[in-house]
Amino acid sequence: MESGAAELLIAEHSWIPLPHVEYMVLEARRVLLWIVCQSRLKEAVQLLEDYKHGTLPPGVTNKELWGAQKIKQAIIHPDTNETIFMPFRMSGYIPFGTPIVVGLLLPNQTIASTVFWQWLNQSHNACVNYANRNATKPSPTSKFIQGYLGAVISAVSIAIDESKAEEMAWRTEACHVVLTGAAMLIIVLFSSSASANICNVVLMRHTELEEGIDVLDNNGNIVGSSRIAAKHALLETALTRVVLPMPILVLPPIIMSILEKTSLLRSRPRMVLPVQSLVCLAAFGLALPLAISLFPQMSEIETSRLEPEIAMATPSKTVIYNKGL
Repeated sequence: MESGAAELLIAEHSWIPLPHVEYMVLEARRVLLWIVCQSRLKEAVQLLEDYKHGTLPPGVTNKELWGAQKIKQAIIHPDTNETIFMPFRMSGYIPFGTPIVVGLLLPNQTIASTVFWQWLNQSHNACVNYANRNATKPSPTSKFIQGYLGAVISAVSIAIDESKAEEMAWRTEACHVVLTGAAMLIIVLFSSSASANICNVVLMRHTELEEGIDVLDNNGNIVGSSRIAAKHALLETALTRVVLPMPILVLPPIIMSILEKTSLLRSRPRMVLPVQSLVCLAAFGLALPLAISLFPQMSEIETSRLEPEIAMATPSKTVIYNKGL
């Protein structure tokens, strides 16, 4: 077997930790695969199946195998092997999330507009979190509805509280001296988004904490179900959701505050929104691969840190679990 093909077999389960930069590049490529026709997806899956069974047609290169693997990972859920709905794929986060980010960053928002954009943002986040969860245990629809309501209500409440805090802060002279309008917008949006994102992840995936998630040995065999591994999975995912809004909410207001002072935009105010949309798109494209590459999707943990029954069930010193995205 060629070395590249051997690496593909292992990388299919993401059991070899890649260097951070290499993993970030891989994730950046995956987020570009948000539009793949069904026929191409079937071809990619069939190519990987042929590879597994040793029935590859002659002339297939390692590059084609890796390309098929990237398509599968970007579209197919690793636990259910089902196609993830396009707007809720991690690879579709940028094209479907950017218009929402633009709405969140619109200036002079009222309470009603803040509620609307936060509801839309957290509804999208909730569906993305649920679609990319660890799905080794079945989750009833009622649990999804409970999680969604809790996630959206908490997010909107946090956003309203932050908006009120911003209004009160602007009444003080110290705020006018120390903070610019862009800085206030960044502080309010980031603190509310980070808090809401953590609530969203935990509430949309709380069944994993209750029932645990499957952990696997190096051969892909299920060792058992672990609640401790589920806590690690949610913690790692929550941390990515704190990092994710940083470039998205920090860079556009700073860049736009500079661009709006240029003669081009001052003489053409109608171009402000299109330019802001492009800036948000670029920031999103930077933030998403950076955030989801912090931890590999298939994470590794020592059995000594898990439940005693897990450690007793396998001779392996480490096990693997799908943390989700």
